[in-house]
Amino acid sequence: MEDKLHEQLQSLQPTKRQRIIRKLIMAALGSIPWMGGFLTAAQAYKEEKGQIEIDSLQRQWLEEHHLKMKNLARDLTEIVERLDSLGDEIQSRIESEEYLALVRKAFRAWDQADTEQKKEYIKRLIANAGASALCSDDLIRLFLDWLERYHEAHFKVMREIFKNPGITRYKIWENIHGKFPRDDSSEADLFRFLIGDLSMGRIIRQHRDTNYAGQFITKTRSKSPSSGVMKSAFDDEEPYELTELGKKFVHYVFSDIIKRIENPGPE
Repeated sequence: MEDKLHEQLQSLQPTKRQRIIRKLIMAALGSIPWMGGFLTAAQAYKEEKGQIEIDSLQRQWLEEHHLKMKNLARDLTEIVERLDSLGDEIQSRIESEEYLALVRKAFRAWDQADTEQKKEYIKRLIANAGASALCSDDLIRLFLDWLERYHEAHFKVMREIFKNPGITRYKIWENIHGKFPRDDSSEADLFRFLIGDLSMGRIIRQHRDTNYAGQFITKTRSKSPSSGVMKSAFDDEEPYELTELGKKFVHYVFSDIIKRIENPGPE
C-alpha cells in the first residue's frame, strides 16, 4: 500500500526534464523588466475594470504588453521545443547556471530588440548555445553584444560574404541592391561605413593568403600607374571573407540547428 502511494505521489511530481525546462523559462521571464509590473497591473485592472476612464491609459499599456507577452510566449515555446527535441544529452548544459545566465542576457536583449528579425537571431543564438559547445560562453556573450550593436544592414553584408567567400564589394552591393549609386552619394557612404564597421569588429576581412603556420603573408604592392581617382566604394578587385570568429557568429545566429554543423549528415 505504501509503495503504491509513493508511486502515485511520484507521478504527480514534474520529471527532471520538466524541472529543467521550468528553470529555463523562469530565467527568461525573470530577465524582462516589465514582467512583474504587467502581472500586477493585469490583476488590478481585472479587479477594477469598471473604472473605464481612470483605467484607459492603463488599459492601453496592458494591451501593448499583452502583445509582447504573446510574442515572448511564442519564442520561448520554440526554444524549448528545439532543445527538447535534442534529447537527454544536453540536460546538464541547459540547467547549468552558466547557460541560464546566457538566457537572462539574451532575453534582456530580446526585449530591447527593435525588429522581429533581430529577435529571431537572438532566439536562434540561445537555442544553439544550449545545443552545442562549439563556442565558449564568453563568445556567446560577445555574439549577443554584436546582435545588439549591429543592424540588419550589417547582417545582409555578412550573409553575402558567408554565401560567397571571396566576393568583392561590387558583387555584394549588386546582390543586395542591384542598381549602383554615385561614389559621392549617401548610399555609397553608408556602404563604406558597413564594410569598415564589420572590418574593425573583426567579423570580415580582405582575403589574405597564409603560410603553413597560419601566418598572413604580406601583399606585394602593385606598381601600376595611378588612375587619379580614389578606390570606389564598389571596388571589384579586393575579395572579402569572414574571419574565423565571423564564421562562428554566422553559424550560431543564422543556422537553425547547430548540430547540423557539428554532425553533418549525407547532405
